[in-house]
Amino acid sequence: MRILHTSDWHLGRIFHGVHLTNDQAYLLDKFIELVKDIKPDVILVSGDIFDRSVPPTEAINLLDDVVSKILIDYCVPIIMIAGNHDSPDRLGFGSRILKGRGLNISGKLITDIKPVVIYDDYGPVNFYTIPYVEVATVRETFDDKGINVHDEAMFKVINHIRGSMNTDSRNVLIAHAFVAGGEESESERPLSVGGSSVVNASYFKSFDYVALGHLHRAQRVGAENIRYSGSLMKYSFSEVNHKKGICFIEMDEKGNVLIENIELKPKKDLRCIEGYLDEILKGPKNGENKDDYICVTLKDEGAILDAMGKLRKVYPNVVHIERPQFTINNDCVGADKDFKKMSEIDLFASFYKQVTQSTFTDEYKTVFKNILDQYYSVMRGE
Repeated sequence: MRILHTSDWHLGRIFHGVHLTNDQAYLLDKFIELVKDIKPDVILVSGDIFDRSVPPTEAINLLDDVVSKILIDYCVPIIMIAGNHDSPDRLGFGSRILKGRGLNISGKLITDIKPVVIYDDYGPVNFYTIPYVEVATVRETFDDKGINVHDEAMFKVINHIRGSMNTDSRNVLIAHAFVAGGEESESERPLSVGGSSVVNASYFKSFDYVALGHLHRAQRVGAENIRYSGSLMKYSFSEVNHKKGICFIEMDEKGNVLIENIELKPKKDLRCIEGYLDEILKGPKNGENKDDYICVTLKDEGAILDAMGKLRKVYPNVVHIERPQFTINNDCVGADKDFKKMSEIDLFASFYKQVTQSTFTDEYKTVFKNILDQYYSVMRGE
């Protein structure tokens, strides 16, 4: 059986004020080309289809376009689960109708967990789904007051599945969770506040392949057949070195799998540039794309007037600037705690020192006082 595993599309994502829908549509077009070329038997989408529970209209339309094209043009069934960013109700809307067309959506946890069965030349493969659910939901669903953390919740659900699972058949699990040993990035939303969200990888050993979502780096956890496909594209500058794409799995008659990560290259990548402003303004080197989304780290020590404006004339999509010299001993230099009691001259002197790392001299204070005097004269109508 030929399987495509993807996750964490986060449709409708806004990155530093930039709507990423067009970038996501570009990558999903590339994904559809892969579907056409590979001709998979099934596509697995392991949660976080949308970036928020109430997605914008353009994100909904994009999902509709992608799903319709895959189902209608290429007749490939899709199994999709809700992630912690998704609304189970909205994602699962119309799922009964769409199931007849090959779209299987698992939004809410139920006790009667039945697999989606897909056939190949060797017989059936059972696909079990565990959408993201809160710990309290699992506790209530199974009436088990001993469930207090994600690890206990996952153990309960998987044990429940095992109770009716045919271990002589090939079995695949699609889940959205933080599995122990996985590497995080800055763009994942924590699954819990104040509690442990990590689950044990050993719980998945009964399955021939485990298609995970939530962590944005493509990686294996615990075993070769337990995989995160990673996110559709880079969603934070902590991911600049990630290679984004999908997992292509080939499963034989015994459930053994061959796994290949296939990269999807974006039209506009995420990059970090470090240097002095004058050097950076000379433009891209080594054929780099000036339209990439860029974080610039400036090494200049003095004050810079309109650094963002200057940089965007060369790199239109600079979205963030860092000035490391503003940080001393890992603490951001701020105004004195008693700044409300400080004179205007002393307050500006403190600001000047923070920006330039040099002293606001008596000569500068005289000039600044003259400017203030002129300002107040104008304000008084003198």
